[in-house]
Amino acid sequence: MLLVRDDHGSVRSGRIVEVEAYGGADDRASHARHGRTARNAAMFGAPGHAYVYGVYGMHTCLNVVCGPAGYASAVLIRAVEPMEGIPAMREARLARARATRRADREAPARVAARVAELPVAWLAAGPGNVGAAFSIERDDDGLDLLNVTGSLRLVTGGPAEIPSEVVAGPRVGVGYAGSEAATRAWRFRVPGSPALSGRR
Repeated sequence: MLLVRDDHGSVRSGRIVEVEAYGGADDRASHARHGRTARNAAMFGAPGHAYVYGVYGMHTCLNVVCGPAGYASAVLIRAVEPMEGIPAMREARLARARATRRADREAPARVAARVAELPVAWLAAGPGNVGAAFSIERDDDGLDLLNVTGSLRLVTGGPAEIPSEVVAGPRVGVGYAGSEAATRAWRFRVPGSPALSGRR
């Protein structure tokens, strides 16, 4: 699938190359492990909708709800390989960097230079960077990502976007949930993509 942000004709898009799956109450790494709350309500909604949450007051993470309505499950978008709207992604990353606490510790010119030097493949490598590059906000929580005219949507890619191989492995940063949850092979990635998160 391709992730698309369409702001009145200014389009940013990229190929999703890394995701992680999260289940319901039986998945101790899931936000749904304690049941439905105001924060995770979208996760219990209809499939194809966005579940967006914030991290550390700085980052937003995009998930795609994938279970039947009433049963919480979602897929976290961990990395997107940029295809279209690269300058707009870079500007969005810069705007997010300026808005975070990190910007308070760095001179604005240094922040701008750091973002300007990022390789294109790294603009949306990592869930927080996906959120920044595609200007995903908490207000996007609950959006129908399958709406073909939506400002944030999923689009089926052409044959060139279909990976020949997908590798499964453990999810990232869920050691707190215990060994069973931490070792589930629920992280899926396209090997060899330069846009993968973490170690390349």
